[in-house]
Amino acid sequence: MLDFFLLNMSNLLIFIIVLPLIGTFFLLFVPASNHSLLKSIALNVSCLSYIISLFLWVFFNKSVGSFQFVSKLLWIPFLNLNFSLGIDGISLFFILLTTLLIFLCILISWTSVDTNIKEFLIAFLVMEFFLIGVFSSLDLLLFYIFFESVLIPMYLIVGVWGSRERKIRAAYFFFLYTLLGSVLMLLSILYIYYQAGTTDYEVLLTFIFSKTEQKFLWLSFFSSFATKVPMVPVHLWLPEAHVEAPTAGSVILAGVLLKLGTYGFLRFSFPLFPEASFYFAPIVYLLSIVGIVYTSFTAIRQTDFKRIIAYTSVAHMNLVMVGLFSFNTIGLEGAILQSLSHGFVASALFLIIGIVYERHHTRMVKYYGGLVHTMPLYTFIFLFFTMSNIGLPGTGSFVGEFLILAGSFKTNTSATFISATGMIIGGCYSLWLFNRISYGNVKIQYLKDYIDINKREMFIFLPLILGTITIGLYPEIFLNSIHMSVNMLVEITHIYNL
Repeated sequence: MLDFFLLNMSNLLIFIIVLPLIGTFFLLFVPASNHSLLKSIALNVSCLSYIISLFLWVFFNKSVGSFQFVSKLLWIPFLNLNFSLGIDGISLFFILLTTLLIFLCILISWTSVDTNIKEFLIAFLVMEFFLIGVFSSLDLLLFYIFFESVLIPMYLIVGVWGSRERKIRAAYFFFLYTLLGSVLMLLSILYIYYQAGTTDYEVLLTFIFSKTEQKFLWLSFFSSFATKVPMVPVHLWLPEAHVEAPTAGSVILAGVLLKLGTYGFLRFSFPLFPEASFYFAPIVYLLSIVGIVYTSFTAIRQTDFKRIIAYTSVAHMNLVMVGLFSFNTIGLEGAILQSLSHGFVASALFLIIGIVYERHHTRMVKYYGGLVHTMPLYTFIFLFFTMSNIGLPGTGSFVGEFLILAGSFKTNTSATFISATGMIIGGCYSLWLFNRISYGNVKIQYLKDYIDINKREMFIFLPLILGTITIGLYPEIFLNSIHMSVNMLVEITHIYNL
């Protein structure tokens, strides 16, 4: 099989995308009552997807910033629409993060999901197909199709397998907020097609829109991407979705889906509408710092485990936006690293919540205390990811946040100062939460069964711990692959603004 990849590398990306669909096809013919076989197929397919996706990194040429593993298939020839796929240094690690977290999500749900298991596994494999498609699309219309299709399996995961009675409301929140934000984007894509005669991304890079066109198109794309980040004031769907979603749903939502918005800015808004991106940068800075400070203070007031971590996710993703709109290599690389690190850390924190919820069936902070005495390994892992979440040196978040602040300092010192202050506030309540859960009196009246994490749960945590430490101690492994693509993006954006 390795020889096949070496001979025809373009097929590698297609195979990675199609593999989850193959797994879905097999699941359709397995009886719904055969739970062990269903889980085994889904687990093996997701594991194989991750292993094969690593070959993208192995064979990736770090010395060029152009797209690699490119494949173009005829879709609708008479309309000049093609099924174009390819990756660069920016999209490479988002695909690796996706395949890893889908694999871990299936492991997470091994015992916690006991109804409609077949449909649950199919939803995750289909979502993997859509997510890989989002990060590898080289056609604007194709990107939009994948981008919006992600809503369908996620809506079902929240609405069907959610944990509480408000899950339907949360699913509607998630679906309507994110869908309505994309209507204008679709209209803009149609306008781009009318003007350029194609939606091929590489062709559009050479097409120059007027300043007025750029501003209107940028705003329409912004309405969609900002909702996905999410930015204030279109962030309300995220805490609702997180609270009601099953643990696996929260992991993939925080780990990957929140990155769709920032990736959209990187891939489309910056290179296609560079003048408009610079023009609206002050507004984005304002919304981002408001989001960081507001959500940090809001998190302090929460009493639900998941809501606290959900608001921290909003703060961290708004910090990523500050790095993106610095428009320099340091800030952009920091934003990408922070996105990856957040994918590991936020996923782990939601898994930490899921473990105690599965055992004790409550997420109210007041019902917990003294877990260090009864769940020492759990507490140690909780401490590690709490430290990672607040940017402890040696963790991925520290490197990402440092580069973001260093990059933004060159363009907007005020935004940098306020952003840093917001992250300090975040560190305070993160430490308070850990102290509240781990120390103090044991809540015997609420918690009857103290069981530390088992081998399966430890196996899930292991890649998240290794990923966080690797980014923190040796970020060059990732930056070497990212650097040329980011440099090319910076050159494109600055050329049109000289």
